[in-house]
Amino acid sequence: MDSEAQKQLVIDALDELKAVNTVSLDVTGMTDVMDFLVIASGTSNRHVKSLADNVCMQAKKQGLRPLGVEGEDTGEWVLVDFGDVVVHVMLPATRDFYDLERLWRPDTPA
Repeated sequence: MDSEAQKQLVIDALDELKAVNTVSLDVTGMTDVMDFLVIASGTSNRHVKSLADNVCMQAKKQGLRPLGVEGEDTGEWVLVDFGDVVVHVMLPATRDFYDLERLWRPDTPA
């Protein structure tokens, strides 16, 4: 499955459980580590965990397994790494604090 299809699978899985403010960033020109960064918010710790679990479950149905999953214990910020696509599901306050969208925006000065 190519990275574009992986990204769409992730977005669909997040949308299925009503993720808030899902953003997809194409970072191919900025790093060799991944092609897409997908960031979404959940409304509670439980919602964040459920969103990440659904991403993993839908990916598994397509034969795609994450390389790693971090942060499931607290549910404040869960990272799901598929290699070409990295998913961050966060509580809104955590998302605002780390502001990953600004860090990965192509027009942000080094």
